[in-house]
Amino acid sequence: MKNEKPLVIIVMGSESDLPIMKKAANVLDELGVSFEMTISSAHRMPEETTRLAKLARQRGIEVIIAGAGMAAHLAGAIAAHTTLPVIGVPLKSGELGGVDALYSTVQMPSGIPVATVAINGAANAAYLACSILSIKYPEIHAALEDKRTKTTEALIKKSEAACNAALAKI
Repeated sequence: MKNEKPLVIIVMGSESDLPIMKKAANVLDELGVSFEMTISSAHRMPEETTRLAKLARQRGIEVIIAGAGMAAHLAGAIAAHTTLPVIGVPLKSGELGGVDALYSTVQMPSGIPVATVAINGAANAAYLACSILSIKYPEIHAALEDKRTKTTEALIKKSEAACNAALAKI
């Protein structure tokens, strides 16, 4: 799927959001989901952000991940202009440590939903996007199942090793 047109767009409010939002890109890349990434501020680039949201479906985008800190209006501004699923990532910033961004992202008016993940939860936003896409794309479903199986197996091995080490000290 990686060589196809993007199914997901990752949008962030500023360049400073890139280190966190890159975690979403890493998950999508690992699972083989085509995506693109861009910066578009709801406040400093309102026309461009509106255009991005309005044209996303025509371009073949199926899920939008939007990350922003502080006032965090990006996900809501995008959701106001599209019926595509929008996943908001509140980013830790400012004096309130991301709580303001969380409230801004999760408290949307009825009819304009934004699915919201934890503060700095860009990786989970990508997993949620993949879960949504897995309804339509069997290869994404398979990749998610494989990832979960490998994660479970790795945790079982770590648990066994930790318990065996603790028991050896008794």
